[in-house]
Amino acid sequence: MGLFGKSHQRDPKEQVNEWCHKIRKEGYQLERQVRAIKNEEEKVKRALKQAAAKGDKDTCTILAKEIVHSRKATNRIFLTKAHLNSVQLQMKNQLATLRVAGSLAKSNEVMTAMQNLVRVTEISGVMREMSKEMTKAGIIEEMLEETMDSIEDTEELEEEVQTEVDKVLYEITEGKLGVLEPPPTTPAEPARSRDQPSTSKVSEPEEEEEEDLTEMAQRLEALRS
Repeated sequence: MGLFGKSHQRDPKEQVNEWCHKIRKEGYQLERQVRAIKNEEEKVKRALKQAAAKGDKDTCTILAKEIVHSRKATNRIFLTKAHLNSVQLQMKNQLATLRVAGSLAKSNEVMTAMQNLVRVTEISGVMREMSKEMTKAGIIEEMLEETMDSIEDTEELEEEVQTEVDKVLYEITEGKLGVLEPPPTTPAEPARSRDQPSTSKVSEPEEEEEEDLTEMAQRLEALRS
């Protein structure tokens, strides 16, 4: 508190630097989580190969599901890191704006990234507190808490997981278990008879050629007359 009960406003440059420091710290923690997940995944892979050698399909399926979940967690962390990097980049832009305009500017990019980050369990507390500070500084608008969770089709989700499990089994057991998803096939074009003219773009040059011939014939007739 300052004199006469007035609150002392923080220096915007110091505040931005503090946010960047917190963002980098959260990024380092996410990197450690990825390394830990990958180390555990390697252990599960070895256990799955051992179970496959013994013919224990049930254990292989359980272990493959663990690998699928770990990979999804890793992808989610990478996406979170991308949002953190986006906020950090925007904070550097804010410092540049601060030098020119002398004040912080509102940023829709920061708003979008922060909305995604407050949903991440691992860093939601830090990001929620930071979003309040950014709101006071005028960089983002006040974010509303989401009360409605997205409802996903459980049956489709299970089918997606099973597909991923099959691919993991096929990958780790070198084709002994699981199923490799076939590449998407493009529908074959219906065969045309030799006498049937094409109605695609090939006909366009033919029409243009006929028009050119007609125009040339008209010019020759005009020269003869």
